[in-house]
Amino acid sequence: MMVSVAMSALGRTSIRIVDPGVKVNGKYCHEVLLTRDLLPDIRQYSEYFVFQQDGAPAHRARETVELLKKVTPDFIAPSSWPPNRPDLNPVDYVIWGIMQERIYNKGKIARSSVDEWERFDQRIIDGAVRSGENDCERVPL
Repeated sequence: MMVSVAMSALGRTSIRIVDPGVKVNGKYCHEVLLTRDLLPDIRQYSEYFVFQQDGAPAHRARETVELLKKVTPDFIAPSSWPPNRPDLNPVDYVIWGIMQERIYNKGKIARSSVDEWERFDQRIIDGAVRSGENDCERVPL
């Protein structure tokens, strides 16, 4: 199952579950996940935000990077992140581990994912964001 979310100390987007069989390429990432889903949700919390992704091919796609350079106030390009450092991405390093622990024992993964994300304690997200900020300050670029 593939999902996409955005989070910050200001709030979080709804969880987006990618339909099975959908090819998540640059075009899908640009047109659906970002333009239709995540960016409008993010703007509910603030017009100023830092946007960081991981190194997935759809995130590194030319059209994805160009969109984010153009429409986000502060975009950290994938090329600026050190390789093999998931600890610099709080969603991957902290949040998904907790989410997986909570949902895999429930059987209905997709529905459980949505339910757990909606109940997820914002204080955990705040701690993950703060931890990621501290780690980023220590990493030489």
